[in-house]
Amino acid sequence: MFDFRILSFAFNYYPRYFYLIFVSLLNALNMETKIQKRQLGKSGLEVSAIGLGCMGMSFGYGTISDEKEMIALIHSAVESGVTFFDTAEVYGPYINEELVGKALSPIRDKVVIATKFGFQFDPNTKATLGITSRPEHIKTVVEASLKRLKTDYIDLYYQHRVDPNVPIEDVAGAVKDLIQEGKVKHFGLSEAGVQVIRRAHAEQPVTALQSEYSLWWREPEEVIIPTLEELGIGFVPFSPLGKGFLTGKMDQNTTFDSKDFRSTVPRLSPEYLKANMAFVDLVAEFAQRKNATPAQIALAWVLAQKPWFIPIPGTTKLHRLHENLGAAAIEFTAEELQEINTASSKIIVQGDRYSGGSAKMINR
Repeated sequence: MFDFRILSFAFNYYPRYFYLIFVSLLNALNMETKIQKRQLGKSGLEVSAIGLGCMGMSFGYGTISDEKEMIALIHSAVESGVTFFDTAEVYGPYINEELVGKALSPIRDKVVIATKFGFQFDPNTKATLGITSRPEHIKTVVEASLKRLKTDYIDLYYQHRVDPNVPIEDVAGAVKDLIQEGKVKHFGLSEAGVQVIRRAHAEQPVTALQSEYSLWWREPEEVIIPTLEELGIGFVPFSPLGKGFLTGKMDQNTTFDSKDFRSTVPRLSPEYLKANMAFVDLVAEFAQRKNATPAQIALAWVLAQKPWFIPIPGTTKLHRLHENLGAAAIEFTAEELQEINTASSKIIVQGDRYSGGSAKMINR
């Protein structure tokens, strides 16, 4: 443990060495927040217990964060032990992959990069035209993703959304070809249902499924998670903080800019926020008891469910990054977990998690 009294002594008596000691402090704190590794199912792919979702750095919230600041944030994550970074071609589109590529290409061999295919775009306006997972499309867009990510291989390549017009066996077969060519290491699915998971896994082993999962969205527990456990597939929960709701930074009067995707999320609308605040109250209560923040409790709860769950919270703020990583140090007793599960099961979530168009793309 770094002794903070050294700072005061150095500042008063050795000001010329203060900066060096301050840097040592930051390095010491980084050492203390380094997180453990977990394996995605039975794939052999080992990643940090908490990953970093990079989407919000350049997509989804109505603003594009400063590139230099985001690269510095990603580097700070790596220094703290994060090895798992998530992006997609649709985030921007394209610019989020470019950001991740710039940040991680100098340390490519130290990290695991996950990206996604499955959308098509207007070549002139870059507007999203819909979903497609035609094999020839996959083999074309992977080249563009590799170029943007400044790498010659993708560690984990997800189908972003299931394409009902293309048999999943054809999709898995296309990714299998890319794996054999060395351009992709592992195959993943996102928001896929049980039958699609089983069919895809029979053609090409699926390393991970990405899906929304948190204290206030536990639907995957019904059939998805048992299937993953049976097949040895890892689980990557996105929105483990409920799109920011479970951090306790929102209240019943919170509204979002029209360019912020959360403005379209029914459960975050003024109509339902008040009723859903019961989840925030529950997390806040445990945060006080465990001397933690609500965000840390929400993430620690996800981590406590299974040793092959790897949540990928996103942030654009350095202090939030380290706050989130602090969740890895929080442990619950069996009684505490039972108490949280019992209390949360009595709260009925108000509002859907996606609006019409987005909801239709979920394979269930």
